[in-house]
Amino acid sequence: MNILTFLQAPQGAGSGSWSLLLMLALIFVVMWLFMIRPQQKKQKELNAFRNSLKKGDKVVTIGGIYGTVVEIKEGSNQVFIEIDKDVKIKVDKASLVKDFSDAAQA
Repeated sequence: MNILTFLQAPQGAGSGSWSLLLMLALIFVVMWLFMIRPQQKKQKELNAFRNSLKKGDKVVTIGGIYGTVVEIKEGSNQVFIEIDKDVKIKVDKASLVKDFSDAAQA
């Protein structure tokens, strides 16, 4: 009888490790669905916006400066934006996001 109980104990421990692995996999899948995937989608949209910039687009820099695209340097990541009448600054494309202030008022 002692041998039978001894042989059955490892089977219970083995099934516990499988359920632990299944739970860890489930946690990873849920984390990917709710955290990683939406962030990747948002990053793709932001990259598409930056690549489709054209003269006249309203933008905001990461630092909070509102302006309008005046010139885009081809072959580089430099963009000139006008922030006031006859005041232009050169910024990197990576520092630009879309200006939603007009959309919020409409």
